[in-house]
Parts: sequence; structure tokens; C-alpha cells
Amino acid sequence: MELLESPIRKYAWGSHTAIATLQGRPAPTADPEAELWMGAHPASPSRLSVSGSSLVDAIAADPVTLLGESSVERFGPRLPFLLKVLAAAQPLSLQAHPDLRQAQERFAAGHASYVDAWHKPEMLVALTDFDALCGFRDPAETARDLSALAVPRLKSTIDALSLPDPAAALHDAVRGLLAHPDAELVDDVVAACRPRTREHSSYALAVELAQQYPGDAGVIVAMLLNRVRLRPTEAVWMPAGNLHAYLKGVGIEIMAASDNVLRGGLTPKHVDVDELLRVLRFEVLADPVTRPVELAPGLTAYPVPIQDFTLHRAVVGTDTPAVKFPGAGPRIVLCLRGTVRIDDGVVPVTLTPGQAAFAPAHRSELSLSGTGEAFQAATP
Repeated sequence: MELLESPIRKYAWGSHTAIATLQGRPAPTADPEAELWMGAHPASPSRLSVSGSSLVDAIAADPVTLLGESSVERFGPRLPFLLKVLAAAQPLSLQAHPDLRQAQERFAAGHASYVDAWHKPEMLVALTDFDALCGFRDPAETARDLSALAVPRLKSTIDALSLPDPAAALHDAVRGLLAHPDAELVDDVVAACRPRTREHSSYALAVELAQQYPGDAGVIVAMLLNRVRLRPTEAVWMPAGNLHAYLKGVGIEIMAASDNVLRGGLTPKHVDVDELLRVLRFEVLADPVTRPVELAPGLTAYPVPIQDFTLHRAVVGTDTPAVKFPGAGPRIVLCLRGTVRIDDGVVPVTLTPGQAAFAPAHRSELSLSGTGEAFQAATP
């Protein structure tokens, strides 16, 4: 194994304390630190600490040794996943990601909203209490909540949400709000919500979001989504077409290694309404929370229905002195707490909080010992 030196992305919505505190650096930091990237994404690759080479260059030089033949056959000479620590102090944009067929077709056609030919399903595991929006609520329930506000300009949205077919109801409501944004409507809705924030979480949500994005149609679209408050170790799984937004908290995020993002609001960046409507899955997500599955003492997994990545969490200490992470493909291990020793049978490494290491394919299952907590990102 080899230690990684991984970049930090500084976005305006990031935290001045979370990532620095994890890594044992002074806090608060001068700039907001939003994401710690661990992987081989060309935009911000990790570097191997001994050779100094970027993980992108190392893979390009010997993809079969580092990734394994099966991974190269499935995903090409590229690490198919990206692991992050995400620290949101402010809300991120409403967004969704295309499926693989959509990404390949639209990228090949030169569509401006696609930067690569890959999909970007993702999962976030909360490290702190985490506030997020994930997937659509039952449109009939949303229609009832919006009707209670008695805002006349909401009639067309409420009529759309009241259609008998939930998919048509959600599609028409979202299209109406985003294709013809109405700042006065947003202001009227927020004004009606303000004295009623204790009655329903969607009312409080609209008031909160409007403080940062006044007049943005995404404020009302957000009211159509599930507001999820994760506790540490709980997760949300966001497949292709799932409309979502992170609001506040610190978490581990793992995704297919793509940067295709279609935004629907709550952002100063470009919003491509037509393409967003094209990829969205207009279906009700009854339970957006994913909970870990215990595999063995000290070892849990977060199953997902794709082949790009798997995620495991291990905790070692007095009761469980050692845990083995499963897998034999390319792997990245991140330490979150304590001091842990990772042994791949060739070159073991010791990790402290915020440190990560890369294991190439064909090494044995990684053995974790010491006292602490770590996550492993891998391919199935």
C-alpha cells in the first residue's frame, strides 16, 4: 500500500473547520474547505506519497497491475470510483446525474452540460448529523401542504401535483416551476411559510433556502423533496435521475468517477432545465435512508446496486482487535478516528485521521488493526 496526498476543493459552501479538524490542522481556515478528494479523477487526483506521481499517471503507466484485468475490461484504464469527505456549511445546488446511456449519448453529441461519458450514481454516509434533500415526496401530500398556504399564484403547481398519475404530477409541477421561474411566486410562498415554520418541515425549508437564494424557483421545487436528517453512519443512496441537494453536515461521499451534474436551482451556476427534465426520474422515493449492514464484528457494508464501487466501514479496538476488509481490486482506505494499521500482505501502512492509502489490485484482503475507524472504497 502507499499513502496518498489528496487535494482539498475550496467551494463557497464549505466548512472552515470540519476537514481541518479531521486532519489535525489549525481551524478555522482562511478559506472554506468543501471536499477532500481521494482518487484518480483528472480534475484533482491524489498523489502517491513515495513516488510523488499522481494516481492518474501511475494508472496510465500500468493499468492492469494497479486496477486488475477485470476492472480495466469493465471501466477502461481508469479508477471507476471517487471517495470524498464532504463538509457542507451551506446548501448545495439542487441537482441530478444522468445514467450511463444518457451520459454516453449526450457527451458523444457534444452537449455542453456533459463533461465526460460516465454516469455518477453516488452515496453519502453521515459522519455528523446531516441534513439533505433526497428524492420526491408523494405529490398528493405536497399538494395538500402547498394548498394550506393559500397562495393564489400556486394554483397551477397544485393542479399539476393533483394529477392522478404521480409521475405526470411531479413532471408537470417541476417543469412549470423551472421552465417559467417566477420570483414573485417564490416571495409569496416564502411569506406564507414564514409564520408557519413549526407546522411542517417544508415550510421551514423554504424560509431557510430563501435567505440564501431569494426568488429562486428551486426554493419551491425543494418543497417537493424528502427532507432527510441523517444520524452518523446512516446514508442516502442517489442513483441516476434522483433529484437531491445536501444542506448541512459532514459525510463520506462515494461516487462513480464522473463530473456530470445537471442543476435545477439554488445555485449561481448554469441551470439546464431541459436536460434536467430529460434525466430526472419522476417517482416517489418512500424511504431515502440507507442503513449499514453488519457483516462481522466491527465490519459493516453499504450495499448499492451498481458495479462501480462498494463501501465498507470498520471499527477496531479492545473488543475487536482486527477486522478484514473484503475485496481484491483497487482500494482506498481512509482513517476517520484513532490510529489504524492497514496490512495488504506486502507493504503495511499506519493511518491517522484524515489520511488515506491506496492498495493496488490482487493484494490480499486488507487487515485493519489498532484502535480507530476507517472506510474502504473498492470495486465489487
